Amino acid sequence: MKAYIFPGQGSQFSGMGKELYDTNEKAKQLFETANEVLGFRITDVMFNGTDEELRQTNVTQPAVFIHSVVAAMCHDGNAPDMVAGHSLGEFSALVVNGTLSFEDALSLVAVRAGAMQKACEAEPSTMAAVLGLEDQVVEDVCAKTEGVVVPANFNCPGQLVISGATEAVKAACENMTEAGARRAILLPVGGAFHSPLMASAREELAEKIAATTFNTPTCPVYQNVVAAAVSNPEEIKENLIAQLTGAVRWTQSVQAMIADGADSFTEFGPGKVLQGLVRKIDRNVNVDGIQ
Repeated sequence: MKAYIFPGQGSQFSGMGKELYDTNEKAKQLFETANEVLGFRITDVMFNGTDEELRQTNVTQPAVFIHSVVAAMCHDGNAPDMVAGHSLGEFSALVVNGTLSFEDALSLVAVRAGAMQKACEAEPSTMAAVLGLEDQVVEDVCAKTEGVVVPANFNCPGQLVISGATEAVKAACENMTEAGARRAILLPVGGAFHSPLMASAREELAEKIAATTFNTPTCPVYQNVVAAAVSNPEEIKENLIAQLTGAVRWTQSVQAMIADGADSFTEFGPGKVLQGLVRKIDRNVNVDGIQ
């Protein structure tokens, strides 16, 4: 069975999507639709922007989403049996399986990006990568560390990201090292994504989601917060909202997809991050990517 997967923030690069725009008429139309929905020419930044310009949250999230969806919608292969996306990538997955229209999903992504940016500016917060510890140990260390700090991304066995208030994350990094982590390092991010500090962003996104049409999907989406197949539009909405303050359970999601029959994973969009993570989760499945 074939699974389509979609990357999140951090996989962007200057020039992303340009070849699609230049060589595929359908892709060009979708890119121009995106420019209209956003009210500015994001394609100019995607194709020619500096790394600094592409790192702005209000650009990064829509850019990665647009590139991922256009790559998938212009692909001639068979339709997927299941889909999943890492954090932001979940919105891309929901367009490809028919839950959301391209325009509606892009509008949601724009609101999400803006709301997350505001939440980041409200309180000093950050994230850190923890390498070489079991999931449960990371969870235990976070629980015992004073302040707001939680596991945010379960990326693959031995590679997790924690998130929270800056001082609490720094303290947790020291505690992770004492617990045997190979490395525990702060990440150059704007704030504490997938933590309780995103509560204000969650409220803003929930309001926009409530006003958006969600269709019954053509195939299940394996959502980050539950790491299980979901096809009910109301459940999809709830999980999409919960994702802002909840953990991205990518390891568990991929394992669930494999358990349900996935033997081939294709990553659509910029970068190859998810391909690498899937291989670390299970070396027996076929993995490729299309940009």
